Formats: sequence, C-alpha cells, structure tokens
Amino acid sequence: MKRSRINDIIAQSEDMMRQFGFTLPPFAYWSPDEFKARRADAKNVIDSRCGWDITDYGAGEYDKMGLFLFTLRNGRLTDLQQGGGMCYAEKLLISKQDQLSPMHTHVLKAEDIINRGGATLVIELFGSDDVGKFAEDRGGSVFCDGIRRDFAAGDKLHLTPGESVTLMPGDWHAFWGEGGDVLIGEVSTVNDDETDNIFREPIGRFANVEEDVQPSHLLVSDYQTWLSVP
Repeated sequence: MKRSRINDIIAQSEDMMRQFGFTLPPFAYWSPDEFKARRADAKNVIDSRCGWDITDYGAGEYDKMGLFLFTLRNGRLTDLQQGGGMCYAEKLLISKQDQLSPMHTHVLKAEDIINRGGATLVIELFGSDDVGKFAEDRGGSVFCDGIRRDFAAGDKLHLTPGESVTLMPGDWHAFWGEGGDVLIGEVSTVNDDETDNIFREPIGRFANVEEDVQPSHLLVSDYQTWLSVP
C-alpha cells in the first residue's frame, strides 16, 4: 500500500470514529518525530503494539480485502500465561462496505466483536476439525449478547448496531460491512497479531508499505523500523 493511501485512510477513519463519539488517546495523534522523541515514555505503548494498523493482508486490494484497526490497550502474554494481571485488549475497527476480512481463527484469543455503529456487520462462521483446522462441514455455537446460538458451517450472523458476538479460539470467521461501513469494537484476551492470526489461505497479516510520502502517524508495523525497537 502507498503511504499516501494509508494517511488518507487514517484521516477518514478519524472522521467516522468521531461521528460515533469515540476519541482516541493522545499518542494516536503524535507525529513520527514526536514518537521518536518520546519513545522512552511510550515504551509500554510500543511493546504492547498499541496504535494504528491498516492492512490489505499483503494482497494490494484494500477496498476488496482489508481492515482498519486501532489498538487502544493490550495486555501481556506472560500475564495471560500465568493467569493474572493485564490479560485483556481493546480495539476499534472499521470494516467498509463489502470489504472482506478473510477467514481466520485464533489459537489463544477469545474476543467479543461489537457493532458500535453504522451499517450491518456480517460474520460468516465455520467450525474446526479435531486438531483445530478449518472444517468446511462443521458448525458450532457462539454467544450473541450472552444468548447461545448454534450455527451450521457457513452460516452468517447479521449484527446491527449494539449487537455483538463472542468468538472463541477455533471459531473460524470472516466479516464485512453490508449496506455501508461499520465501526466495530473488539474486546478480547491479550492480542498477538504477529503469531495468533491463523488464516485459511496463505496471506500476510500486515501491509507492504510503499513510502511515497511521509507518514502522518506511525503504524504498529512501523515501530521496529522507525523507532529502532527489537
């Protein structure tokens, strides 16, 4: 993706979030130079990979297959493994109309996906086989706003604003906006986007960025290069 396109998507996404009453934390608005100057203060933000995340899954067709994300807070995997401490994460996402977030599951992460406003969020569901792999002939069950709902393979949930679904590890899912763009909330256990996204197809999690202009804000995938962090 061109950096100029990423900058435009960030600006458009800020407008949508404000429309529904969401204001991001101060570090969201730091310039790259300010982030560099304050990287010692922001160590926890950087280490937990909070911040902007724009992905086309490496396919180069963002409008067809892509997702906007902002990680607001994220806990520590060590705490999750020990069963105490900061074991949670929170994100805001925007799924544009007919923009696919492709079929995937997680090994560790359980998540509530919440329609925070806009159009209808469609979530396509499949179950797992006995070793956790995608099973095109298996369904399962989820909780929609606390109410159990059984699903057959390939069933689709249609979540309107205010509705949510709880997805557990092994619940394979893809989603997109129907009838317009959707602002999505995600509340989950600790989030590890580098290792805990298991896609059905062999695709990447992050975009390959073409630096045609300077970034307005750094992406989480920029931290290693721009801030010289491991």
